[in-house]
Amino acid sequence: MLKPLDILKVSNQNTIDSSLDLLFQKEQSIPDSIQYSIKRYYNQFPEGAEDTGMMVYHFHTNQPLKNYLELRFCTIGNRYCEERSCSKCTQLPTNNCNGKQHTVDVYTFHFTHTFLSQFTHNIKLSNRKDEVLAFKHPSSFTKLFPVCNRKRTVLDSLLNHSYSGSLENIFINAKIHELLLYSLECLVDEKEEGFSCKFLANDLDREKILNAREVLLQHIGDPITIKELSRKVAINECYLKKGFKEIFGTTIFDFYQQQRMEHAKYLLYEKGLSVTDVSALLGYSSISHFSTAFKKHTGLKPCELLLK
Repeated sequence: MLKPLDILKVSNQNTIDSSLDLLFQKEQSIPDSIQYSIKRYYNQFPEGAEDTGMMVYHFHTNQPLKNYLELRFCTIGNRYCEERSCSKCTQLPTNNCNGKQHTVDVYTFHFTHTFLSQFTHNIKLSNRKDEVLAFKHPSSFTKLFPVCNRKRTVLDSLLNHSYSGSLENIFINAKIHELLLYSLECLVDEKEEGFSCKFLANDLDREKILNAREVLLQHIGDPITIKELSRKVAINECYLKKGFKEIFGTTIFDFYQQQRMEHAKYLLYEKGLSVTDVSALLGYSSISHFSTAFKKHTGLKPCELLLK
């Protein structure tokens, strides 16, 4: 079963279509313009999956016309119904359809060298963002980044708007420019000769850090120590902690706690589970320990969330 990170890795291939049920597809492929693909799949993910973003910089030293930049996103939690005639849909099975279905939404945006050159014309290249836009950064790279609220809002707006014809093209182009802006903000400003942690220049070690994140998500209800995590991904604890902080911008503990509390909110608010049940499912030794951690993360006690 494909996970969000796996989807981003193969989102420009046909592999994904054979692994997930495609519900909806929209594409635009105009040379030297914004090229994009939006595909919506039936959600087969276990609970706990989260939105993920990826920037892929393709650089060819001797073939500059082949240079291009890609943005890929995978978002979870939206709902889709292909039957538009039931305007008073109650989200229950009807004569025409089975109601709205939870989706995995996959977006791919392709920017050519010609298209991006408009943003760097007659300016001094002063940071890494400028170098990427001008294709002056000397080597290809792939960067993962979180899908913040700004990016998620823009992505959702691409799925839910009422424009058509030329106005739709204007709207979509404007939103894709926003995504490009917010994604470039995730790049560091210094000229990057490599990672601060030199071992991350090695593809295998970098993949181990990415796998560590996936293992943490798989253990939302079964707490795992850093020592156990380092053994599972076959990298020493020091490298694991430093590499995780550099790639994801947060500590292992803070990331894990944030994911547990977000899952707790889902179980409490959406699934209607009791505080006692959620505390047990997330592996807490007592309700008081869970309540303390929940309030620290959300500012509310679990019982207060249920009253909202």
